[in-house]
Amino acid sequence: MAKARHAMPSEIAALSLDEIAKRYIGRFRDKRADWEAFEDAKIEGYRRAQHRFIGAGGSGKHDDPNTIPARGFTLSIVYVSPGQGNAAHTHEVEEVFFVLQGYLTVFLEDEDGRRVSRTLGQWECIACPPGVIHGFQNDSLEPVYMQVMLGRGRPEAMGYADDDLFRRRDAHLDRR
Repeated sequence: MAKARHAMPSEIAALSLDEIAKRYIGRFRDKRADWEAFEDAKIEGYRRAQHRFIGAGGSGKHDDPNTIPARGFTLSIVYVSPGQGNAAHTHEVEEVFFVLQGYLTVFLEDEDGRRVSRTLGQWECIACPPGVIHGFQNDSLEPVYMQVMLGRGRPEAMGYADDDLFRRRDAHLDRR
C-alpha cells in the first residue's frame, strides 16, 4: 500500500484523484493565445502571444479557467514571431526563459545602458535574477516557442525599464 509522506494542502485533500487530475493537467489545445497579456505587447517590436499553463492571474493577468492554480511559480509558453521580443524589464523574483523551438536573443542590461546579449537555441535557457534588467528578441527568420517561468505564484507586473511603459504597466488589465 502506498503512503503519502507529505501532507496535501487543505484545498486539495478533499478532492478525488479524478478532480485533482482535471484541475492540475494543462493541455495546449485548451489554451488561447493572449496577444495582449502585457502592456508592451501592444507595441510593434514587442508583440508576442502568451499561453498560460500555471498561474491564472499570476501577475495580475486575466484569469483563465483552463490554467492550473499557481503555488510557488508560474509557467507559460510564449510564441515570438521573427523581429519581435519584449521590452527591457525587471521582476522581484527570478524569471526563466527556456527555448523550446527556434533561436532567441536574450539580453541583460545595467542602468548605464550597457547590454550583454546571447543567442539561445533549442533546449537552452537563461535564469534572470531578481532586479536584473533583461529581455529577449527574436532576431531569426523563424518563430520561437519558449517556456517562461516566474518564481512566485502571483508575481508583480513587470517593472519596465522604460519610464512610459512602467507608468502604463497595468493598462492591459483594463481590457475586459
